This record gives sequence, C-alpha cells and structure tokens, in this order.
Amino acid sequence: MEHPENSSEYAGLQVNSGVEQPSIINPYLKRNRFRRREISVGEMVEGIVKGDVTILSQAVTLIESINPDHQAKAQEVINKCLPYSGNSVRVGISGVPGAGKSTSIDEFGMHMLKEKGGKLAVLAIDPSSERTKGSILGDKTRMEKLSQHPDSFIRPSPSAGSLGGVARKTRETIILCEAAGFDKIFVETVGVGQSETACHSMVDFFLLIQVAGTGDELQGIKRGIMEISDGIVINKCDGDNVERCQMAAANFRNALHFFPMPESGWSPKVLCYSGFYGTGVKEVWDMIYQYIDFVKANGYFDFRRNEQAKYWMYESINEHLRLSFYNNPLIRTQLSAAEQTVLQGQKTSFMAAQNLLDTYFAELKK
Repeated sequence: MEHPENSSEYAGLQVNSGVEQPSIINPYLKRNRFRRREISVGEMVEGIVKGDVTILSQAVTLIESINPDHQAKAQEVINKCLPYSGNSVRVGISGVPGAGKSTSIDEFGMHMLKEKGGKLAVLAIDPSSERTKGSILGDKTRMEKLSQHPDSFIRPSPSAGSLGGVARKTRETIILCEAAGFDKIFVETVGVGQSETACHSMVDFFLLIQVAGTGDELQGIKRGIMEISDGIVINKCDGDNVERCQMAAANFRNALHFFPMPESGWSPKVLCYSGFYGTGVKEVWDMIYQYIDFVKANGYFDFRRNEQAKYWMYESINEHLRLSFYNNPLIRTQLSAAEQTVLQGQKTSFMAAQNLLDTYFAELKK
C-alpha cells in the first residue's frame, strides 16, 4: 500500500512498508508433542484398583464411547475389574424434577462420609436433548460440599436416550467405581417419573424423593414408581411447609397399604427431611442401613443382586442385537426405501418392519 507521506511534497519524511510479522505458531513445535499416550488395559486396571480418579474417569469415558474399538477395550477392563467389585452399598435416588435430588445427595453424602467414613461415588445422570442430543452435565455444581471432598467422586453422564432415566453404561461404571475402592455409590436419575425399573435393577436400595402437594392418596396409588421404592422421603420439610409435608407423608403411608408386600419382606417407610437445612438426614441414613441389615439377614440382598445380573445380561443381548441390525450393510441400504413405502402408504409400519427383519435373518443364514 502506497503511503501519502512518500509523495514529493514530503521529501524529508520516508515511511517504509514495514517488517513482515512472523507466524504466532512456533515453527519448531512438533505437532505430536502433546499427544496423550494411550494407556494399556493393564495400566488402566492397575490405576483403577489403586484408586486413581483420573484413570477411573478415563475408563468411564471409554465405557460411554460408541467406538467399537473403545467398547472392546472397555469390556476387557471391566472383566479384569470384576473380581474387585461387589463390596459397596448402592443407593438409587429418584424423584420428580425439582424435588431436590442433587441438594439431598450433597447432604446425604456429607453426612455419610462424616459418620461412616469410606469413599463415595455419585453417578449423576443428566437428560439429553431430543433435538441437539447434548447434555448440560451441570449436576456437579449443585453438590458444592461433595465436589470439594477428597473422598468423593462425582461423574455426570448423559442419558443419551436411555429409558428409565439411567445411562445405559451406568451399571458397568458401578463395577469400576467399586474396584477403585468406593464403598458407597449413589445413582441419581433424571427424574422422569413413573417407571424407573432400570435404576431399580442396579441398586440395593431405591429411594424416592417426593415433595408436598403432588396429589392425594389416589394419586399415590397410581404411581408405578412407588411399587419399587424401598423408602420414600418428603423433602423441603422446613419453615411453613412442615405441616404440608407431614400431611403428604400420611397420605403416602396410607397409599402404601394398598400395595402388596414386597419380595424383600420390608415395608417401605415414609420420612420427612429438609435437604437445604440438613435436618432429618440422619433418620434417612438409619432407614437405609436398617434395610441393608434386614435384607442381608434374610438372604434377599444376594438374591436381588443375582436377579440384577441376569436382567442386565438380557439387556445387553437386546442392545447388541439392535446395534447388529442397524449396522448391517444390507439393512442400511434398504432402510430408507422401506421408510418411504411407509410414508407413501404402500405398506404398514409393521409389514415394513417384518420385511426388514426377514431380510436381516436371511442375511445371517448365508
């Protein structure tokens, strides 16, 4: 660019074009210098057993990956960690959105670590968007005390479309946390409402958090989630809300009389507490440990864990069959065409699905 100062009328002033600026990137920097070294399966298992939280987090990320190579490595890690697992108390926590699950976990966890010691792992499941498929993963910000405690591990995970408010890989994550020495594990669901059998099938005690004003006794009877709850607690029992919470607790106790006795022989209790002020937390933990002692004495504890292992075997079969179907090359080519026949009214949805399944099974026989 020509500067006007270089014209003849400014003979005593000369402006140069300037010096070319060097690149902001160091040319001597090796691009692969900061690439993270991939940890082997043996090193990962050794780190998990030693309680290395960083390696544990990497292993959980490996479990949640949909990459086939990552899944194969994750399964190998899980199988080697399996002998070190099973020595924990697993508590599932659910409730309607806004019931105070994260705040309650913060209080429950701090009370447990102070009174009982040990280590606590919190597996918080965050709902994924149906539009963007993304998750905020911000539950950890609500657990201010636990997030700073050296003996706690908080891992938010996206639900990624899994039913029951529990991520599909949560059960495998529980195994890794137990191998890392965490003897108390909380599984917080997204609070989807009335049927959370997935969470119930991976924990020892299922705690349902309710709030006052959700309905009368008839509403309590209709809620299917109450049938699988081992304990019900009414949160926000403080200030002017104490009387309403006690009335809600009475309604829930009356509703529980209409349900048959659970297989465990334990009659679910209904308690009131305040997660914000931390009152009544001790009574909730006393109920949980009373239940654990009760089911261990009558043998239901081991029976339930065996039933859970069987349940997740069938769930894994269903998942692998679904992935095998949709990843089949022939099915991929025919799927869009079958979809168009349904949209154009040439075939019913059931007939199109049956044709695709027939094609898939015929391909397997070849």
